[in-house]
Amino acid sequence: MTTAPRLTVLILASLAALSACRSNPATDAGPSSGASANGMARPTAMPATDAFFRNLSTLCGHAYAGRVIVDRPTPAGLSPFEGKALVMHVRECTPDTVRIPLMVGDDRSRTWIVTRTATGLRLKHDHRRQDGTEDPLTMYGGDTVKAGSAKRQVFPADEQTKALFVSEQRNVSVTNVWAMEVEPGERFIYELSRPGRMFRVEFDLSEPVPAPPPPWGWRQLENGTP
Repeated sequence: MTTAPRLTVLILASLAALSACRSNPATDAGPSSGASANGMARPTAMPATDAFFRNLSTLCGHAYAGRVIVDRPTPAGLSPFEGKALVMHVRECTPDTVRIPLMVGDDRSRTWIVTRTATGLRLKHDHRRQDGTEDPLTMYGGDTVKAGSAKRQVFPADEQTKALFVSEQRNVSVTNVWAMEVEPGERFIYELSRPGRMFRVEFDLSEPVPAPPPPWGWRQLENGTP
């Protein structure tokens, strides 16, 4: 074969290969949705509320000591937290609920309840008398309305809570916004804020403390009664 026919054959072969490459659907389409360029599936990002709930759940079974770090304005009378040992106990965890009793000295009336919802998270405050019955001002709180982050979630007062505050003559509290922050191994923060009011308690997660006694009303909850 002479040089000219051989060159013609090589050119035709190159053109055919180029045409096949251009018409290859895999090349034209690019990586599919949810897949990387090499065809491997991309990991799906965890919603911030789920990541926060997971971080909170890692504390389950442990208790931690805390202290008030912000209390503005200073209460006119004696604060119920003044001079009292503060201990939070992440006492009960299920796939959808975390219950955190808060001990203020000998007062075991308070439990924070964080629950998954269809749209995010819900925070409620369960308040009990010493005999275990519900306090008139109980089960107040709110739902997340923004994505937040794996470290911080915010809970504005919901409508049921606002109505409760009004009925209990706590009108100043209808604008309450609660927040929780958790950094496993470092700190947990509970926060209450509203115009003219800021209250924050910080708990040291680096060193667990002995678990306190059960909160008031725990037996009623275990038996499924109010």
